[in-house]
Amino acid sequence: MVGITSYGGYIPWQRMDRMTAYKAMGWLNPAAILPGERSIANYDEDSITMAVAAARDCLKGIDKAKIDGLYIATTTSPYKQREDAGIIGTALSLQPTIRTADFTDSTKAGTGAVLSACDAIKAGSAKSVLVCASDLRKERAGGYQEQLYGDSAASLLIGDTDVIASIEGSYSLSYDFSDSWRTDLDEFERAWEDRWRRDEGYEKQLTESITGLLGKYNLNIKDFAKIVIGCHFERAAVAIAKKLGADPSQVQDSMMRIMGDSGAGYPLVMLVAALEDAKPGDKILVASYGNGSDALFLQVTDQIEKARDNKGIKKWLVRKKMLDNYNKYLAFREEIPMDKGFRGEETSSSQLSALWRGRKVFLGLWGSKCKKCGTPLFPIQRVCVNPDCGAIDEMEDYCFADRKATLFTYTADLLAYSINPPAIYGVVDFEGGGRFWFDITDCEQDEIKVGMPMEMTFRIKYVEHTRGVTSYSWKAIPLME
Repeated sequence: MVGITSYGGYIPWQRMDRMTAYKAMGWLNPAAILPGERSIANYDEDSITMAVAAARDCLKGIDKAKIDGLYIATTTSPYKQREDAGIIGTALSLQPTIRTADFTDSTKAGTGAVLSACDAIKAGSAKSVLVCASDLRKERAGGYQEQLYGDSAASLLIGDTDVIASIEGSYSLSYDFSDSWRTDLDEFERAWEDRWRRDEGYEKQLTESITGLLGKYNLNIKDFAKIVIGCHFERAAVAIAKKLGADPSQVQDSMMRIMGDSGAGYPLVMLVAALEDAKPGDKILVASYGNGSDALFLQVTDQIEKARDNKGIKKWLVRKKMLDNYNKYLAFREEIPMDKGFRGEETSSSQLSALWRGRKVFLGLWGSKCKKCGTPLFPIQRVCVNPDCGAIDEMEDYCFADRKATLFTYTADLLAYSINPPAIYGVVDFEGGGRFWFDITDCEQDEIKVGMPMEMTFRIKYVEHTRGVTSYSWKAIPLME
């Protein structure tokens, strides 16, 4: 039996009421207003960092050495020639011998990656494949897409043992249907009119894929406890289900009023939300959209309870901070030029050879641990700092990424450049040993205190635009319980 063995999700800390954007730019497009709020990635996040966050949630308590594949689905890769999966795998400290692949160019890339992972496991070329789906799309100020879209990520571990939801079948369509597109030189997505996307795209193609799945496996639409339809037209999704004979109560919440359409991650984020409420025996239908459609048929098993401790989607939704400054949103998206001052303009070139040699430290947050006395040390040391030990060259590798920590001291700096001043950084003590200073993110200055519990998060350290290099590292955030 092949299926999902674990799941994880991620929704950024910040949300923006859609009226905030409308008050600033509604004069340009008075009809472009939707109710509710949307998720907003922080200035130090992108599709890679969000995928890492979802994957870490998915892999909680799982032996990473047993994972032999990693796929990432996104239409917003920071690189056009550098594998996202390689960065994510290093950040997660997966084995370098795993098979990796990037799935892109379509918003149904997430379900495509899941189906490819299933095929690899059924063929015997892999036993456990991690699938991540994440998108962070830039939108033109005042456009309708600014209202529609939101930032989030999901991760599924696909395997054939301890399956929490088996993947019983699928039905796929592929059409060269141009309703939205982005060329190699486009910063923003282009789209044809909404009626075209809704009537000829979503409604016809999703209906066709779901009908095809039902016919292929002799299923009745009423057999499903939840129907996940990756469609940001809320009423259209319900209409599709009703047309096929389903009750509106079967349709999974689109989360358009609390998050927004997250591109390649959207159907998998909704699937994770459905799994959080699922019971053994439930059947779930998932339909994605993008130049065609994939429809998947899943059956929940009695192993579902083992994933209940993951953050999933619900816990991330609770953790939020409203962003009420539209100009700050534009600054985070780098959609307006900002005065960085002379401190912000003083940058040095990334030393790629040094980054390669130190990749386990920078990307994986690895330190060392004394084999004599067991003291953890960060960064990597040759000499044990334990005054009762002092062993030399008696170290083994030790990963700090998942260790809880405590804030020893911190500084809020208004002189150092930050796109979101003040720059906050501090000294963090890891549980069991190890101390280092880190940038602190996803918090306000008045929310942090000495002694408060912290955890680590994978983020953008800086972007060197002149050379096209995005540098990633680890930062500290207040512990999410």
